[in-house]
Amino acid sequence: MRSDRNWPNLATMMFALAREWPAKPMLRAWRNEQWVSLTWAEFGRMAASCARHLRDAGVSAGDRVVLCMENRPEFPIAETALLALRAIPVPAYTTNTIDDHAHILRDSGARVAIVSSTTLANRLLAAATKAGGLDLLVTMDSVPDTEPPPAPNPVRIVPWHGLIGDSRSPDDIAAEAAGIPATALACVIYTSGTGGTPRGVMLPHRCVLSNCAAAIELVESLHLKDEIYLSYLPLSHSFEHTVGQFFLLGLGTEIVYARGVEHLAADMLSVRPTVLTVVPRVLEVIRQRVLTQVAREKPFRRRLFQTAMAIGQKRVDGRRLTVTERLLDPVLDRLVRAKVRARFGGRLVAAMSGGARLQPDIGRFFQALGLTIMQGYGQTEAGPVISATRADAIRLDTVGKPLDGVELRIAGDGEILVRGDLVMDGYWNRPQDTAAAIRDGWLHTGDIGELDDGYLRITDRKKDMIVLSGGENISPAKIEGMLMAEAEIAQAVVAGEGRGGLSALVVPAETCDDIAVAFAVNRTNLRLSVTERIRKHALVAPFTIENGLLTPSQKIRRMLVIRANSHVLDSLHR
Repeated sequence: MRSDRNWPNLATMMFALAREWPAKPMLRAWRNEQWVSLTWAEFGRMAASCARHLRDAGVSAGDRVVLCMENRPEFPIAETALLALRAIPVPAYTTNTIDDHAHILRDSGARVAIVSSTTLANRLLAAATKAGGLDLLVTMDSVPDTEPPPAPNPVRIVPWHGLIGDSRSPDDIAAEAAGIPATALACVIYTSGTGGTPRGVMLPHRCVLSNCAAAIELVESLHLKDEIYLSYLPLSHSFEHTVGQFFLLGLGTEIVYARGVEHLAADMLSVRPTVLTVVPRVLEVIRQRVLTQVAREKPFRRRLFQTAMAIGQKRVDGRRLTVTERLLDPVLDRLVRAKVRARFGGRLVAAMSGGARLQPDIGRFFQALGLTIMQGYGQTEAGPVISATRADAIRLDTVGKPLDGVELRIAGDGEILVRGDLVMDGYWNRPQDTAAAIRDGWLHTGDIGELDDGYLRITDRKKDMIVLSGGENISPAKIEGMLMAEAEIAQAVVAGEGRGGLSALVVPAETCDDIAVAFAVNRTNLRLSVTERIRKHALVAPFTIENGLLTPSQKIRRMLVIRANSHVLDSLHR
């Protein structure tokens, strides 16, 4: 994607690129025990075929259509087809419960769903029974084994392969799509619900397109060309939806869909990606595993690692290396740093971190190992990228500068306010929530931050501030990040609202016990002010997607964790 391109909408962008790069590899997935590639020309044909058949099946402009599938080529094919018809894709997490799906179906009014597996089809049908039914269900891998809701609301079930077999040129569908204005609604993406019931964010084409156009400048210094991207974050999440799909495809990057998080390490070694998007939790886990492995090495190898890290961090900080360090640096890079980089496949040019706050120490760790970690900030309501660090101007204690075309200011209470083409149209069917979020054209993000020479630094969530009984305002995000940066701590939630001091609910890292965690908490306390220090802590069970304490995008649902462990917290404060 060149900065001089001005696409009117996302469907036109996709069909135009298919015409420009017909033989270029576009998408790759694991099929029949091997990686199978799809070219841009094949994509364009399938998307147009899908659009024609969906229209014949009754899908028309304005219809909301749930997309529920793992990351796979069918996702952008189906979405592009829907966009071309002016229908409205509603991406949904594969980890959603029946009740989650029922809420989305009921709230969005979707009467059509496109799913992959039998499990997901069964779940959608059960949700439809609660939400008032479905008119059409498209299934990819097999036919659901659950009986559809009884008449008078029969569900028409059609196989995916019947939609994509048309061999005609996509020109007719592309021509129709060309008339869609940038202001038209592109999709409705439901928030992951860290603060309550998920709300449908209405994103017009201009939101995603403005993100894509502005992000080009961030990666210019990397000279990206014919890159390979490993996609594993859910495409139903706005960060992956915009950055890991439309933006990277617009650059000509080949998207390779990982087989799943459980295969991520193996897929990195097999695919050897050059570009990656990550949530901070993934980087935290890899760092922890590296440090655990180093701790088991012989003293000589541990000293080699420590020396390599010390020199690397000195370089990251811009400090001058001694003559000895300059001589040692390339040797240590081959012996130490290259082995860690090999965990990512050995060819990684850059990783883009988003979705949550990245602790500066975590970023410094990987930068010292020779990996470029770009950090971004945003939210679904803003396309979703608001700011990001340039690859050649990284400041690890910040989330970079606002994207080109983004107006950003800090309100009197510290809240970050944003205005520009990236801002959503509002929340689906929630005019009061929309009016509260967008005032005088400014999106009120709910995040607290500050500007430093144009760079944005996030300090907390406005609604997550803890007020102690003495009136002190405490930022839990800062302390939780510091705790989770310790190798002994996997997850942490800080509590203390209305109390005399703070306590922490801690999930220990693998093989770590309460004594090891206690030392980690004490080390953290030494870097905190008196009012910020953790007075007591307790070990608790992991926060997972399955128990509802972790969102599908790996964000901890703080208030639900506190509620689920209220008895533990009460005992700590006795």
